[in-house]
Formats: sequence, C-alpha cells, structure tokens
Amino acid sequence: MSTNGRTSRILQFMAPDERRQFGIETPFQRLAWQMQDILGDGGILKEVVHAGEGPPVPMHASVSIHFSGFIEYSDAPFETTNHLRYPRMMKLGRDVTLYGLELGLLTMKKGEFSRFLFKPKYAYGDLGCPPHIPPLATVLYEVHVLDFLDSAQVDDFMDLTLEEQNTVPLSTLLNVLETQRSFGNLCYNKKRYEDARERYKQAMTLLQNREPMDDEEKQRLEEIKLLFLLNLSLTYLKLEKPQKALCFGQKALDINPQNTKALFRCGQACLDMKDYEKAQDYLTLAQAKKPFDPDINTLLKKLALCYKDYLDKERDMCTKMFSGLKRTEN
Repeated sequence: MSTNGRTSRILQFMAPDERRQFGIETPFQRLAWQMQDILGDGGILKEVVHAGEGPPVPMHASVSIHFSGFIEYSDAPFETTNHLRYPRMMKLGRDVTLYGLELGLLTMKKGEFSRFLFKPKYAYGDLGCPPHIPPLATVLYEVHVLDFLDSAQVDDFMDLTLEEQNTVPLSTLLNVLETQRSFGNLCYNKKRYEDARERYKQAMTLLQNREPMDDEEKQRLEEIKLLFLLNLSLTYLKLEKPQKALCFGQKALDINPQNTKALFRCGQACLDMKDYEKAQDYLTLAQAKKPFDPDINTLLKKLALCYKDYLDKERDMCTKMFSGLKRTEN
C-alpha cells in the first residue's frame, strides 16, 4: 500500500482525474478490482479476508470490533484499536460515527475480518479531516468483528415508562434481562468490570421495579435476582470493593441462605477485608455443602495462612510492648 520517496507524497495529493490522465493506477484502485460493491453505487467496496459465522450484525446492535483506518500511500493507520486488548462495546447508530463503517458492519458476521474502501461521501466528505485526512479522500478500513449483541429489545424496553414496563409479558422482561446478563458477562470476560457492573445494576433495577402478577412470577423473579446479585458480588471483588461484594453476597443469602456461591463470595469479601473469623464462618458453611470443591478448599488454606500470619504479628507486637514496659519499670 506504500510507495517510496517524493513520488508517493505527490500522488497522495493528486486528484483521481489527474492520476487517470497520466495513466497511473493507485494502490486503492488495484485493491478495488478484487472487492465487492455492497451498495451498487461504488461507494463501499468490501473484501472478506476471513469469513465469520452465524447471522450478520443486526441494526441497533452493540459490537466489539478491532479496526484500523488508512489513507492511501500510508502504512501507518490514522486511527486504530489494535493497541486495546479488549475494545469497548459500541452501539450502532450512536457510537459508530463513520457512516460507511456502520453500513459495512451490517454485512459482517461474528469472527469475520474484512477490508473496506469507503468513498468520501461514506467517509470524511469533501473537506476530509485535517490534518490527517485530505479532502475527498477514499479511506481503507480493516475490521475484525469480535462479538456483538442485539440490544434493540433492551433499548425499546428502557424507553417505556415504569407503568408500561409492568404491563409487558413476563417473557419480554426475561429476554431483556438475559440480554443484559449476556452484556454484563461479555464485559466481565473482557475485564471491563465497571461496564459489567452497570449492566448487572440496570437489570437489578428492572427486577426491583417489576410488580409480580402472582406467586409463581415472584418466585421466578427471585431466582433471576439471585443470579445478578452473585454476579454483582463477584464483580465488586474484581473492582477491589469487598464491602460492596459482601453486601450483595448477603442479599443473595437473604434469597437463598443455602447458596454455596453466595457463601463463598461472602467468605472472599471478608478475607479481603481481613475479617478472618467471619470469613471462616462463611467458608466453613460453603465447604460443608461442597466438601471437595477446589476453590473453597484453596481459599480456606489461604485463609489459614493469612490468619496465622496475623496472629504471629499480633504476638510479636504484644511481646515488644511488654518488653518495653519491663524496661520502663527497671
């Protein structure tokens, strides 16, 4: 995609008609021969480098992508996400501001890696974007779709009033909650713990606002609430906020006092807060329910070491205090 020396710099600012006049075929023109015209007007050309799987990205989805944008005769991208290990989720129609990129994403599938050539009207227009993008520039984008989630139903639900939310069928609410949980889990797995927390908290708000129609619906909502409370407890542990983690773990135990995960989360939180006796109580109860669970047993061993170290330090401090008192008396 690059040429050397003064010629490449001159060609970069030559108009397409001038290049054709001199019979010069540019790198983008050569690339265009092997690409597909996805709109029929030549404005967006696409080459699939690695095919994806499943359905294409739907409208109003939230997508996680790696992308790099290039102008012609430049090896270095003018923008890229490749330095990010876990790029943030972007919502189509809001966060993806390049029109051509949004249209291109709607043709892609999960796991797909493709190249796009965007003509000016689908990119940066007649003026470009100084100083990096010249006027009337065609730009190349390399795009890899890591994941996406269809958030249209969630968006529609959140636009309803509280009264309207309470009148929708339970199945609709359950679908919204499952999407929120999937969003949260995706963010959590990408170590975006604050984003995960917000998704889980939004779901908890929806659950708390819902007025159950009968005992059966109430029980179903309590079961789902338990899942989000456990997720919030774990997420706050990752955010190094053990007091919050303990709070949500205890709320989970209010729903099900025998829940092993809730006992384990509370034990983790107490250990992080150096409340070793409470940690022992929670973890012992958890171990009684799952005596061979490796995570519980490993944490109990860690607790024993931390508690021993704490007692040793207390003993040393007391010894020094008493020895100091004796010297004072003498």
